[in-house]
Amino acid sequence: MTYQVEVKNVSLKYKKFEALKNISFKLEDQKIYGLIGRNGAGKTSLLSILSALREATEGVVTVSGEPLFENAKVVEQIRLIYQKDYKDEYSKAGQLIKASARFSPNFDREYAETLIKRFKLPKNRAANKLSKGMQSVLDVIIGLASRAPITIFDEAYLGMDAPTRVTFYKELLEEQARSPRIIILSTHLVSEMDYLFDEVLILKNGSLLLQEEYETLISKGVTITGGIKEVDEFIQGRRILGSEQLGGTKAVRLYEEELEQLVAKAREKGLDVGPISLQELFIYLTEDEAEKV
Repeated sequence: MTYQVEVKNVSLKYKKFEALKNISFKLEDQKIYGLIGRNGAGKTSLLSILSALREATEGVVTVSGEPLFENAKVVEQIRLIYQKDYKDEYSKAGQLIKASARFSPNFDREYAETLIKRFKLPKNRAANKLSKGMQSVLDVIIGLASRAPITIFDEAYLGMDAPTRVTFYKELLEEQARSPRIIILSTHLVSEMDYLFDEVLILKNGSLLLQEEYETLISKGVTITGGIKEVDEFIQGRRILGSEQLGGTKAVRLYEEELEQLVAKAREKGLDVGPISLQELFIYLTEDEAEKV
């Protein structure tokens, strides 16, 4: 069964503070969705609603047409993985993985054992005795092996070192090919993880700034490189993300909705044209006006 998630006019208030403001979007395909935003943008608040840990102040979330909140049949199809505090957890890592199967009807124990070996998790060690990196490994093993149709990772991998994160990213892509599902990755590691995303959602100040396919989004950014005078003349009146200068050469990053004509004109003038990263676009799109001055 293929699941769909619809968020319709969702707002969330904590007393007088509005953490989420009238957000609407759909997750309709078995894709990897990147959820990005600056600190305080509302990512964790949104994920708490998507996992039914919190009820929206206004609006509704449905999964395949059924209301999500307080709907046990729907909630068991969702798995939220986040950074847990294991300081008082004396159970062994392997025991916690087995126990988690009770809450995930699609949990694959054989796959979990494969992941334990791949990540070299000491499953007979108490969770509170694991390093921060291995605690993160424990969390992502539970998430991957859950095979929940909607699997959410909220910064759960931050405790890992770089090589272990790379192993996680590779395993995530392999698992998505084997057993497709809706996967949501909330992250600050945009430059490291962008290649994982099929689609991107960007939050800014509690609002949904955009939802767009990754390839479509990054196609709106371009780097123009050439002589300082030629580049300065070419970029007049355009939206500039940033620039660098070395000797007589200047490189400027631009953001435009329609790039085809701009690229053609740049090449006519002998300027070099190159791509731009999602992180650069993200920084520009989420800046406040005062930061752009």
